[in-house]
Amino acid sequence: QVQLVESGGGLVQAGGSLRVSCVASGSIFRVKTMGWYRQAPGKQRELVANITSDGSTNYADSVKGRFTISRDNAQNTVFLEMNSLKPDDTATYYCNARIVNTYSGTRDYWGKGTLVTVSS
Repeated sequence: QVQLVESGGGLVQAGGSLRVSCVASGSIFRVKTMGWYRQAPGKQRELVANITSDGSTNYADSVKGRFTISRDNAQNTVFLEMNSLKPDDTATYYCNARIVNTYSGTRDYWGKGTLVTVSS
């Protein structure tokens, strides 16, 4: 059993900052790429940013220069630092991780999501 648990969402004014975190726990042999996706009401889920186990990062064009993804491999944790937030960033943010499970091999896991609301 593997779980991803997000934390840190909330309400922030436009221009403000917020940091969300996600911890992976359970029968983990190895954590590969970790990332953040978001889904706004009425829209499809989209990639925000991801980071490989050796620290290579990838960002959606809409967040480049404003968001920073990082991870703590020892703690199986991924962070997303969000600055200069805009109302368009309002969404539920989901953590994703590709994990080698001790017993059942490699697959993608998802957290339940954390809501980020940016007021204008």
